[in-house]
Amino acid sequence: MSQPVTPSASGAPPDAASGPAPGEGGGHAPVPAGALDAPEGGHDGHTKAGFASLLVGSVGVVYGDIGTSPLYAFREALAPSRTDGILLAEEVIGTVSLILWALFLIVTVKYVIILLRMDNNGEGGILSLMALARKALGGSRIVFMLGLLGAALFYGDSLITPAISVLSAVEGLKLVTPAFENSVLPITLAIILALFLVQSHGTSRVAKFFGPIMVIWFLAIALAAVPAVIAAPEVFKAFNPWYAVHYLLGHGSGALVALGAVFLAVTGAEALFADLGHFGRRPIQVAWVGLVFPCLAMNYLGQAALTLAKPETTDPFYQLVPEWGLIPMVILATLATVTASQAVITGAFSLSRQAIQLGLLPRLEIRHTSEAHSGQIYLPQINGLLLVGVVTLTFLFRSSSALASAYGIAVTGTMLLTASLGFVVLWRYWKLSPILAAAAIMPFIVIEFLFLLSNLLKVFEGGYVPLLLAGGLIILMWTWVRGVTILFNKTRKTDVPLSELVGMLEKSPPHHVRGTAVFLTSDPEIAPAALLHNLKHNKVLHEKNVILTVQTVDTPRSNPADKVRIEPIGPHFFKVTMKFGYMETPNIPKTLTLLRKQGFKFDIMATSFFLSRRSIRPAAHSGMPLWQDRIFITLAKNANDATDFFQIPTGRVVEVGTQVTV
Repeated sequence: MSQPVTPSASGAPPDAASGPAPGEGGGHAPVPAGALDAPEGGHDGHTKAGFASLLVGSVGVVYGDIGTSPLYAFREALAPSRTDGILLAEEVIGTVSLILWALFLIVTVKYVIILLRMDNNGEGGILSLMALARKALGGSRIVFMLGLLGAALFYGDSLITPAISVLSAVEGLKLVTPAFENSVLPITLAIILALFLVQSHGTSRVAKFFGPIMVIWFLAIALAAVPAVIAAPEVFKAFNPWYAVHYLLGHGSGALVALGAVFLAVTGAEALFADLGHFGRRPIQVAWVGLVFPCLAMNYLGQAALTLAKPETTDPFYQLVPEWGLIPMVILATLATVTASQAVITGAFSLSRQAIQLGLLPRLEIRHTSEAHSGQIYLPQINGLLLVGVVTLTFLFRSSSALASAYGIAVTGTMLLTASLGFVVLWRYWKLSPILAAAAIMPFIVIEFLFLLSNLLKVFEGGYVPLLLAGGLIILMWTWVRGVTILFNKTRKTDVPLSELVGMLEKSPPHHVRGTAVFLTSDPEIAPAALLHNLKHNKVLHEKNVILTVQTVDTPRSNPADKVRIEPIGPHFFKVTMKFGYMETPNIPKTLTLLRKQGFKFDIMATSFFLSRRSIRPAAHSGMPLWQDRIFITLAKNANDATDFFQIPTGRVVEVGTQVTV
């Protein structure tokens, strides 16, 4: 069974003395400044799982979105050339040349070759780049805001992609029989519900189902194109970039419209980067070079070849298929297109964990679903919010064509921001010269800026949706960051170093009572607030006082020899550090018994666990407006509870409550 792992203390407002969550005791070790911004080095990080299974899994999860673009990308990109009723051969070649070079430059060069190497301790995505860039610059508010905007846009993409993918899949069933006409919406909603319900089983199990389907899909679309390409070999001219440039220069404003459709061929590239932690770099790279890109290129060439031979063709993808294979291809396309949403769903999970670790979101429950992959995770709260959002969009727009206008802005915006942050990482983190870094990244910035312009033409046709979503998410994340900062500054004013307190108590000891007191804290160098309040109000001290810090290590299970260690810091005080693997469920009482082997004697029935619970109240004259205070307090109340997570018996817990304004 998958188990939750509490993220580090940076995922919630810091308690001045007793843990990460706002208003409750925490137990994770403090994170050194900058450590979460950019862990040194990068790693593939997933060698324990079989490479073949990761390869097939990455095809099913990572490339679902890009892999289903041939259904509509070439057809839509060619539409502007059909407006005058005359379709020239050079227009067909130019269009497919644009698509092939977009795939090569943006997906192959930018993402597969360059960005997959810019991992943050094995994790990818725009927040990883933001962290690396901020570390390289020694902290930067501008870079922070760029990362915030990119993350918000990616969440918008995570809502739109499942809605449009499943809708387009079910709408394709109407080609088999018109009987599905009135059933598209209910079937779509049923599939969406099922898709989100299976997420709790973990990426590995989902990939085992989707992976083989997508492998069959890529092979099928490539084989279907072979006869058309053999019949019109002149289509290979499309590999010459001159035809793409000539098309752009010769079609004026119409070329900008065509670019918006060409971009449909590369949607899903950002999810490819965000899903890095689920499969690792090598499986994703090998899958693209060895299977996905060759099959996509062959299918686009086949559609172009068929259009050259039959200019009146309106749906070149399905007309590549012989009549006897139409129904099987429609069914396969339906399964494959539903798969497209999986890439952004898993990407949203990875992005959310990074946001929690970087302090952009409150601490949420994170379940690790694989012992071989620390990156394969499931966040039930994020999954539920995505489900509600996707269902809402499906109800509002009701068709894939209505959602198409909303699709591009979120993806192009995120890609452009990723390229900009990539430049900073190349220049300041990888230490390349500014000229060399610009030469590597500027072509992508120019191309993606043109893509963004082409998609901005659709703002009033539905493009406002991702902009509104991104705006709302930015407000939430910025509110959380500001609230954390205000709370941190207020609580730190009352900090008392633990060593200083122990020294004072030795000189002027209070009344001692029998038993052991355990105080959970995220910072073992600072006296826990619960300890201070116990002394202040009860005016007593236990015979034995344990200052406990819990750490989560990046292995499935911690080393038994290093699971718990103790350090005396005075006649009545001990520092204890516990380490748990990410697949383990921390059990503090049970683990404390291991200290008996190290000479620390105690009776669990005479042990009390002290937690500090902070009650946050809005302040009329704080650093934030009242409405922002209320948003922050709501987010704080929904942060994951640490008490249940550590399996502390409720009868042995003493909560010390304090109020703090924000």
